[in-house]
Amino acid sequence: MTRPLLIIFLTIFVNLIGFGIIIPLLPFYAETFGASPLIIGLLFAIFSLCQLLAAPALGDLSDRYGRRPVLVFSLAGTVASFVMLALAHSLTMLFLARIVDGLSGGNISTARAYVADVTEPKDRARAYGLIGAAFGLGFIIGPAISGVLAKVSYTAPIWAAAALTLVATAMAWLWLPETVHRAQAGTGNPFRYLPELLRRPILRRVLVIDFVYWFAFAIFQTTFALFTANRFGFDAPQTGYFFAAFGVLGAVVQGGLIRPVVRRLGDKSTFMLGLAFAAAGLVLSALTHSVAIFAATLVPLALGIGLGHPTVSSMVSRAGHGDEQGRVQGAASAIESLGRTLGPVWGNASLQRYGEGTPYVSAAVFLVMTLLLSVGYHVTDPDVAS
Repeated sequence: MTRPLLIIFLTIFVNLIGFGIIIPLLPFYAETFGASPLIIGLLFAIFSLCQLLAAPALGDLSDRYGRRPVLVFSLAGTVASFVMLALAHSLTMLFLARIVDGLSGGNISTARAYVADVTEPKDRARAYGLIGAAFGLGFIIGPAISGVLAKVSYTAPIWAAAALTLVATAMAWLWLPETVHRAQAGTGNPFRYLPELLRRPILRRVLVIDFVYWFAFAIFQTTFALFTANRFGFDAPQTGYFFAAFGVLGAVVQGGLIRPVVRRLGDKSTFMLGLAFAAAGLVLSALTHSVAIFAATLVPLALGIGLGHPTVSSMVSRAGHGDEQGRVQGAASAIESLGRTLGPVWGNASLQRYGEGTPYVSAAVFLVMTLLLSVGYHVTDPDVAS
């Protein structure tokens, strides 16, 4: 691993520990303010919506001033949002905290652009796998910390998240080198050039795949706490521990398994295999009322997501020319944010209306749709894609 990749890995890892602390805790914390499942879904959605709105400006700033200052800014905004979250006394304050985090939230998309700057196309699946491993590790340590500190109070884990994200901010400020911009992070509002990209068959197919995939993943992620609470009576600490176990599986897959699998099968086949595993895991999770069986269903689900995350990112990066990565990545980030905006609303609303198993079954259906869409998609070299 090169030094820039190591530093971006460590920065995102520490940041995602903080993120991992919040995700399993937020539904329980919001319920103390009287939030319904739908309102909880909107709390998750408002972050992604604000991120979608802010992404063009952050992309332009990244092109003009560099990846490093934008990453530092986005991390600092996350720190501020966590402080607001910990000091909240109403649902309005919770929404304001999520809005601040979303408007400054360019950390992951900037990290992806950074990876595109410092790697060759053939190495990106492995490099994105390292960022995926940072996700996995963050979702081991973060939820575990959340589970332990939630026994003290709901705000104790939030303060810990703020402190850890402050550490990540300092790491990016002090140690992260700037890159030579071989790929732009963004070139204006992605919705201005999205119609042009969608007229190209390969890009249209891969962007639709990207949207449906992240829509389905957002359903699973944002309904997990309420699913386990309603089905098994889990509290915040137990949810945190299960999230941590899920993170262990994801880190193993994305950190070690992804490279040999992609080398043997290629990006598309690996992605499709991941979709099949994830869909099966979701259906089995929705059907079981046994904690032990539920824990077992997390294995194929984690395997599927571990194979899916880095390969869908690699497929997106390889769908455009090398000199238009800015537009492609900007469009993909917008599409993904839209999926993460709509997914929590659908997932939590369907949970509230039809029961806790409904979101998982519907997420599996959307993954199968993604699988069918992937059948006709062909990964090509970025310099000859059209």
